[in-house]
Amino acid sequence: MLKWLAVVLIALLGLLQYSLWLGEGGLRELTHIRSRVDTLAAETETLEARNQRLAAEVVDLKNGLDAIEERARSDIGMVRSDEQFFWVPGVEPEDSPVDGPEGEGLTPSGVPATSPPVTSEGSRP
Repeated sequence: MLKWLAVVLIALLGLLQYSLWLGEGGLRELTHIRSRVDTLAAETETLEARNQRLAAEVVDLKNGLDAIEERARSDIGMVRSDEQFFWVPGVEPEDSPVDGPEGEGLTPSGVPATSPPVTSEGSRP
């Protein structure tokens, strides 16, 4: 009788060990979940940094005309009415500080509002 009890207890211990190491909720699954948590934490950190940059940009766009003018120039190619637009094929534009009053007279680039078009020789027709 004692022999059978020992066999049953050893079998039960083996079953519990299997459940602990390989079964549902076991150590293998725990390792997998921890690696997924690490991956998601890194992704979340990246997204939080992006959100902070975007929030700062929103505040800047709400409060400052410099940011609005910069966005208008870079994203949709706007120029002020007192500026002339020159397009030189094959040359990348330089980032230069904006001169003059903030946000006045922006018009789409290539069609200045007050200046006649400039020919390739630099003279006006």
